[in-house]
Amino acid sequence: MAFCENFLNIFVLHTWFLSMVTDEFKGGKITVETAHKLLEKLHIHCSLSHFKLIFKDNDRQKLGRITIEEFRSIYRTIAHREELLEIFNAYSEDRKFIRNHNMINFLTKEQYILDVNDSVVYEIFEKYEPIEEVKKEKKMSLEGFIRYMASSECLIFNTNCHKVYQDMSHPISDYFISSSHNTYLISDQIIGPSDLWGYVSALVKGCRCLEIDCWDGSQNEPIVYHGYTLTSKILFKTVIQSIQKYAFISSEYPVVLSLENHCSPPQQEVMADNLQSTFGEALLCDVLEDFPDRLPSPEALKFKILVKNKKVGTLQETQDRKGSDKHGQVQEYGEEEYPDPQTSSSETVTAKKSSDDMKKSSSILSIFKKKRVKVSLALSDLVIYTKAEKFRSFQYSRQFQKFNEANSIEETEARKLSKLKVQEFIYHTQMFITRIYPDSTRTNSSNFNPQEFWNIGCQMVALNFQTPGMPMDLQTGKFLDNGGAGYVLKPKFLRDKTSNFDPNIPLADNSPFTVTIRVISGVQLLPNLAPSSTANVFVIIEVFGVPNDGIKQQTRVIKKNAFNPKWNETFTFVIGVPELALIRFVAQSQNLIVGTEFLGQYTLPVLCMSRGYRRVPLYSKEGSSLEPASLFIYVWYIR
Repeated sequence: MAFCENFLNIFVLHTWFLSMVTDEFKGGKITVETAHKLLEKLHIHCSLSHFKLIFKDNDRQKLGRITIEEFRSIYRTIAHREELLEIFNAYSEDRKFIRNHNMINFLTKEQYILDVNDSVVYEIFEKYEPIEEVKKEKKMSLEGFIRYMASSECLIFNTNCHKVYQDMSHPISDYFISSSHNTYLISDQIIGPSDLWGYVSALVKGCRCLEIDCWDGSQNEPIVYHGYTLTSKILFKTVIQSIQKYAFISSEYPVVLSLENHCSPPQQEVMADNLQSTFGEALLCDVLEDFPDRLPSPEALKFKILVKNKKVGTLQETQDRKGSDKHGQVQEYGEEEYPDPQTSSSETVTAKKSSDDMKKSSSILSIFKKKRVKVSLALSDLVIYTKAEKFRSFQYSRQFQKFNEANSIEETEARKLSKLKVQEFIYHTQMFITRIYPDSTRTNSSNFNPQEFWNIGCQMVALNFQTPGMPMDLQTGKFLDNGGAGYVLKPKFLRDKTSNFDPNIPLADNSPFTVTIRVISGVQLLPNLAPSSTANVFVIIEVFGVPNDGIKQQTRVIKKNAFNPKWNETFTFVIGVPELALIRFVAQSQNLIVGTEFLGQYTLPVLCMSRGYRRVPLYSKEGSSLEPASLFIYVWYIR
């Protein structure tokens, strides 16, 4: 009886396979292109470059055409991975099919999925089992199991993090905000082109803070470019129009336009008109009724555009002007230099203040030279909750900075402050939106590591989105969380004003997060400098977080096999502050000429990892998918 059942099982699989491929072989043999398309029809994905190598190995007569049996051999080589067959056999009583109770056992024990029942399992069978006879019997064949394990349901990124699940009712200063620097540039900072694509691509990636460098242009039309350089110029109004079109494609939460404003008052008037006519009601032009004296939440600001720029006077003065005829006027805006009373006498800092602020602070400040700049009231009055205010000192901010004033600090200065006054810095970011931007010496548009500033609560860590590499991998991975909304709620210890958190000191009340990862295999890794059959490949796993959590571990090198390398190596990571930690998987190959070659990477927050057998999709340096290239791993942790 058992023999008959096994024979029937084999017959069903064979019949299904023939039904799927016979038509293509009516003319006899098929070419590599036809064979590759047929494989796709079977929902088995393989890069053409890999497929050509396997096709060549199975083309016994070396005529560039193969028989149906040769194609079947290719199919089994690609689809029937040994590691998946082992898992399937472990949960299949007859090593032919998985039944409902087997699948419940697998999903519960291995994939850590709760509340699994027959209806959940039957839904999986219905979705992934390709053989109708098997599906009708409410079973799953190896073919179906392979498809399930290759599906989005088995990705490492937790499906719960795919949606906006965090509380979005906190003030916007309580969130990390995806931010771009010099967004208009798509290359270097000296001679590279300015392009609308910089804004479009950043918004598509979920960026919520865009930088616009504005300068006077001809015919009273403001332009955008990197001032005093040879970068090309684009019109301010076309930039605004592009932003309007793509602002809320990836996220419904507010977009901040950080204006680096060098325009004369007449052209600032034009900018104000452009902003109002283009964005209409989406442009936030007044305080929200429920937030007259505090920062609103991302939820309250849905589908709103905020302007970050210099501002004349207070919000109350802006409101008093509403409905008056003063919006065409120009106001002088004072800028003074004075010593910070909390620092040595050699340290001077710059202050931009309204006349009211000057009167309040005159008792503690010694005023030196003045510099006058002019700000159009029409543009100034569009600045509500994101007034650009130059950072002077932590003491000054505590005494005089208003809730709606945001600071921008260059990375080198911010790094020094984070080392000298880390807890003061964290307290500052609890109170005020703080933007960190790259050093001006980064003329090639390189990026710093954003993690060090996220660790101290800086909301807007602005990177050059056009420059691939590890910093942008971290940026992308960070903001995968919370549904890709571009706003990620900061951990409580970075929001709580009574917290004494220091990223350099372990959290006393935090139990370490221990995660074990078994790197099982790789799938169709794609080296550029050598054929997959000669490449020597390995995997690096890195953790980025507070300094004590930073660690890197590496598998051994698998020689001459990038198609289906197998490592089966286990690594354990003990992470003290998982709320801030990101984990990055990098596949590389050893090469005699260049040393190592980057093959692909994937980065995600540690707390967004799913447990169990998981697929890690790989992405190129530029951030594009390398599907089907991936890693197959097993993740285990207790939280």
